Amino acid sequence: MSARAPHAPWHESREGLRAKCVRWRHSMRHSLKWRLVLAFLLLALAVTAVFLFGMTRIVETGWQGYAKPLVADYVDKLADEIGSPPDVSKAQAIVSRLPVTVRIDGPAVHFDSHPNLRRPWSYDGDPRYGPESWGLVRTTADGHRIVFGLTGPLHRASEARTFFWATLTALLAVTLAAFAYVRRMLRPLHRIGEGVARFGAGDFTQPIAKTRNDELGDLAQRINQMATSLQGMLDAKRALLLAISHELRSPLTRARVNAELVGEGEHRDALLRDLSEMRDLISDLLESERLATGHAALHTESVDLAALVRDVVATQFAGAALTLELDASIGAVHADPMRLKVLLRNLIDNALRHSAGAVRSPVVRLAREAESGAASAPGGRVLLAVRDFGPGVSAEQLQRLSEPFYRTDSARARATGGVGLGLYLCRLIAQAHGGELRLQRAEPGLEVMALIRP
Repeated sequence: MSARAPHAPWHESREGLRAKCVRWRHSMRHSLKWRLVLAFLLLALAVTAVFLFGMTRIVETGWQGYAKPLVADYVDKLADEIGSPPDVSKAQAIVSRLPVTVRIDGPAVHFDSHPNLRRPWSYDGDPRYGPESWGLVRTTADGHRIVFGLTGPLHRASEARTFFWATLTALLAVTLAAFAYVRRMLRPLHRIGEGVARFGAGDFTQPIAKTRNDELGDLAQRINQMATSLQGMLDAKRALLLAISHELRSPLTRARVNAELVGEGEHRDALLRDLSEMRDLISDLLESERLATGHAALHTESVDLAALVRDVVATQFAGAALTLELDASIGAVHADPMRLKVLLRNLIDNALRHSAGAVRSPVVRLAREAESGAASAPGGRVLLAVRDFGPGVSAEQLQRLSEPFYRTDSARARATGGVGLGLYLCRLIAQAHGGELRLQRAEPGLEVMALIRP
């Protein structure tokens, strides 16, 4: 006999169903369209209930008040015509000429003109309903009970149900039509959301299309005006920063030349070191502002990435202990070689700076994205990764490492080096190449991965 299947799939399916329910509830609370649908449905049900209740009360208090006395008077005449004791032949004559039913119960006569007719009411039921409520029951002097009715059910329950569902269907149809209209009316919200996302990412080239002349159209126009103002302020800030950086280069160069004339010693070395840091800071600021325009700032050509990595390591880190893991099958890609060299230089310099006392030397890796384990992102991109085996960073610091001027050392000590623009510049270079910069704790150490699209 085969073994029983484990219960894990059932638990997994139950957990999956619970997760779907949670997502559905979140979508219902978040989506304005679905909340409007629910409001329309509740409105339709409420209107249907109120309408049916009101019509029932109108019939009971209005039309029945006029009809019952007339019916009762006519029933008295029919009962007198049947006589006492009841005459079955006369009852049959009444049934033959009128669309009514007659049932007689008593000590001497038992008669039912329609024995197979289904009656929804009971003779022994609540007197507020059935034939008693309409005055269709008469008792003769000799103790016979005569009950009159219509050839169809007195209370047409099936027709009432049909009317109820037809009314509900009509109201739901009106609700769906109203929802379709509201959905069409709120359609610009999707375009407005996409436009706001573009503006938030710094892309002001494509304004939000104004397709309506209502309040949503005015909102799109106001957001476009706000984006134009923001772009103007950012351009002015960028121009000011570029101008200041360019203006600082000349006095900085003169200061370095004058520092070279100072006699050798500790003060001269400290002055030259500070001037070098200022030069690097200005260069990084200028480069970051140029890369703010994205791909337009690149000067692309065919680049052999493996050869580029070896060249950077050989020329700028000749005496450093580095481990290279390069996939030579990647071949040439279309990229900006100068910007990629800056990216590699910053990543390797950052890894070496934090590898003091580490058990292993930093690893420089070149691979395809699918081989790197980054299966969540679209395939086809190339990965340049540098990992150190130093102390690493905390989870809170990891989220901010690629922000401009952020350093894990809050005291900004000289021993840690840098001004906090290296990883920020790497992120801009990766984004300009259609990719992204990823940072993850390697335990021990930190791994920084630059994904670029060839």
